[in-house]
Amino acid sequence: MKIILIILGFMSLFLGIIGVFLPVMPTTPFILLAAACFARSSEKFHKMLLNNRYFGNIVRNYENGLGISRRIKIRALTLLWFSLIFSSAISGSLIVFLVLTAAGTGVSWYILSLPTFTD
Repeated sequence: MKIILIILGFMSLFLGIIGVFLPVMPTTPFILLAAACFARSSEKFHKMLLNNRYFGNIVRNYENGLGISRRIKIRALTLLWFSLIFSSAISGSLIVFLVLTAAGTGVSWYILSLPTFTD
């Protein structure tokens, strides 16, 4: 079971890294999933993620019950909806617009449902 969790953790970490560059793809949920997988399977990989320069604060704050900072939420939602609106406008397709709106609504709901702390 540990090897499955390690593989799932690295897959989630990879998707989270992709999410840094693709605003439509969320970063935080994948990083938190990777942290949960590593916490249950490998102390070494969990510590590696906690000490990561880019993702360590997200994981530590979440694991300590603080949630996500207001600044990160605002930035994530702004980039998400800007990219969705831009993509919908370029495509000109109603189907694409509906799919992107549904995805954006789901991601926005998740981000807004996380606890918020002020920086």
